[in-house]
Amino acid sequence: MTNESRKLFILDTNVLMHDPMALFNFEEHDIFISMTVLEELDTAKKGISEVSRNVRETNRLIDQIISDASFEEIKQGLPLERIHPGNGKERLHLGKLFFETEPLLAKLPISLPSHKADNHILQTGLALKERFPKRNVTLVTKDINMRIKSSAVGLHSEDYFNDRVLEDVDLLYTGWEKLPEHFFEEHGKEMKSWQDGSRTFYELNVGKDCTWHANQCLVSENEAGFNAIVRSVANGKATLEYMQDYGRGSHGVWGIQARNPEQNMALNFLMDPEIDFVSLLGIAGTGKTLLALAAALEQTLDMNIYNEIIMTRATIPIGEDIGFLPGTEEEKMTPWMGALMDNLEVLTSAEGSATNWEKESTQQLISKRIKIKSMNFMRGRTFQNKFIILDEAQNLTSKQMKTLITRAGNGTKIVCIGNIGQIDSPYLSETTSGLTYVVDRFKNWPHSAHITLQQGERSRLALYASDNL
Repeated sequence: MTNESRKLFILDTNVLMHDPMALFNFEEHDIFISMTVLEELDTAKKGISEVSRNVRETNRLIDQIISDASFEEIKQGLPLERIHPGNGKERLHLGKLFFETEPLLAKLPISLPSHKADNHILQTGLALKERFPKRNVTLVTKDINMRIKSSAVGLHSEDYFNDRVLEDVDLLYTGWEKLPEHFFEEHGKEMKSWQDGSRTFYELNVGKDCTWHANQCLVSENEAGFNAIVRSVANGKATLEYMQDYGRGSHGVWGIQARNPEQNMALNFLMDPEIDFVSLLGIAGTGKTLLALAAALEQTLDMNIYNEIIMTRATIPIGEDIGFLPGTEEEKMTPWMGALMDNLEVLTSAEGSATNWEKESTQQLISKRIKIKSMNFMRGRTFQNKFIILDEAQNLTSKQMKTLITRAGNGTKIVCIGNIGQIDSPYLSETTSGLTYVVDRFKNWPHSAHITLQQGERSRLALYASDNL
């Protein structure tokens, strides 16, 4: 540990539990793992949870790094370049991995008993700081309380930032943009337009510095109310398509009409068979689930584009867990699917003049085409020609999101719905949620679309509560 230009990062157990690849995310700097961390990893390796899988992956990576190394080599630090970090590409300019090969003791306040695991890690960090006063020694932990205690005893600490999709959630892609007031007056002269069946397209020069993305919505506030979807941007030119209006006349979807511009944008993408992945983000009451379900029923029962609707969600309780639930997979999931039942009630009563018998017949028909599935049984499956709705997607990690989306077969559409302001998982934040991850990663793919809905339509009470509570 004589290279003073390199930082020395002490990894807490929760960092490796969260991301096994954290070992390779500190560039040229060195990493230190204490015996306490190795003990905690050993305790958590059993089970089928995401944390247990990450612990086993961490153990495998450490085993590969330490393989065939002598005790003297381990004491000197093992280069992290000894193995390929999972993606088949050799990582250069990595630091070394050090272990606690000898007792490292430092004085802790009497109020922090050293027999506790967290306090022993703090003690190890302080001992390293005393042994290498010229090195930048930093404890990396996702535990807020651990960072507070670390600062209190004089050890610098940081959160693990590599899993953050964005520095600030306000930078998250919204999927739509308001155009300047005189935009079309400036670009109208050189704009080309043509029709392809019932679809109207436009082409205009936007320059090479244009920041538009494929399937981004452009909203104009001029008198004509020109709203368009960016279909492609290349060589300084953008191709736009005039947006369908689902807010008036007979253009509703399963009896539902768009109540605001954002809902209209969402329905344009939900009803587009060329869009394979749609993410809808918004506060409670913006109509995310209702719009997705209406589009699913329209395209499954009336248009026969999909043969089945599958709904699933992360089963994380808001309060205390009510324990194990009896019955089949679908019966166990039913208590979690209250949103589905509420929206189905709205959709089946949208016809208004239908008799009770007609409504019951419709509900029976719908129930045969909608399947409720648990995420726990998704791995290894392939869904063909399905309309899949992932509700409460903000509670999924990026790895869980990848596992679910890669289940899609030919002809399948996936809609992710969530509100990053209502994350129930204790291990996720707005910037690390799997929903934030897919919104950012899919924004450049021409077969995906995202809309952030901002205007609540549930009730004046719900809207006031969202704004003021």
